[in-house]
Amino acid sequence: MNPKVLALCVALALSLPVQTLPQTPPRVISTPTGYRNDIMGFREAETISYFAASGRARAPAPATQFRDCPNGCPEMVMLPRGRFVMGAPPGEEERENAPNYFRGHSVPQHSVTIQHSFAIAKFDVTRDEYAQFVAETKRPDPDTCYTPDASGGESDKKDAKWHSPGFPQTGRDPVVCVNWDDAQAYVAWLSAKAGHVYRLPTEAEWEYAARAGTTTARYGSDRPAELCHYINHADLDFSEQHPRESDVNRACRDGFGFTSPVGSFPPNRFGLYDMLGNVWQWTEDCWNDDYKDAPPDGSSWQNGNCGRRVMRGGAYSLMPALVRSSVRLGAKSSARDHSGGFRVARTIE
Repeated sequence: MNPKVLALCVALALSLPVQTLPQTPPRVISTPTGYRNDIMGFREAETISYFAASGRARAPAPATQFRDCPNGCPEMVMLPRGRFVMGAPPGEEERENAPNYFRGHSVPQHSVTIQHSFAIAKFDVTRDEYAQFVAETKRPDPDTCYTPDASGGESDKKDAKWHSPGFPQTGRDPVVCVNWDDAQAYVAWLSAKAGHVYRLPTEAEWEYAARAGTTTARYGSDRPAELCHYINHADLDFSEQHPRESDVNRACRDGFGFTSPVGSFPPNRFGLYDMLGNVWQWTEDCWNDDYKDAPPDGSSWQNGNCGRRVMRGGAYSLMPALVRSSVRLGAKSSARDHSGGFRVARTIE
């Protein structure tokens, strides 16, 4: 088992409840259409603003992009209500040669109906966005982060922080070395700033958003030589930076040996970027070993081992078998890792 995966499982704490806040209308930006993506075969739409005849902003329509505030609020995408099949189909884990540690957690497949309205961030939270949160809340630096070291290996280093994770990043790269509790503090800050309830996505919301109507292992091609066109994962570029790692895709190069700036790869059909690869993403749910008795309505699963929380999406440092729409990881909420980040969701009232 790759040590970077096992390192995510370290001891955790629980989050504070989210308060109900005064509501203000969202500042609607646009709906995407009109952009042709030759790999994905879908279109993003032209810029269209949504306002009621009275001049008051109305609830965004599905696929609408909006911000709730001009300074610090992320671009959000309204998702349509719908039904999908969650989990790995029979034979997928074997066909992908997934490590045993990850097998059997994404079953049984089950139908989930998303009956509520919600929006999810277009991108992962970036370093610049997280830096604003830290500056405004005076949040102290973490004690340690599990990150690459000079020898080419990895270790839990005291000098590794979200702003110095052991490899170069830009302000547009996804923030890493943040745990579940850091993410909860961020969404509480964002909720107060925006006047709306921001939170982590539930695990079902995350998979619904990632699949974007697809039923394949990934939302693009599953061919190894084509993965580098749309997913930052462990490939030849990664291998050159991490020569000790053997579980890599040697069929292509994605241009990055570490994290990549958000939006560097094509979006999925919902217009969401980096839902697979780049960084693991925290979700709201407690960990359960499989999907037996999982909620059928897309709500957060708050039974099970709530000392561990579900992460989804895989990361830049992982082999293709672990960068699939159905892959799950249960990590302790105190775990900070060089491949762990998050994106936010918003309840639509």
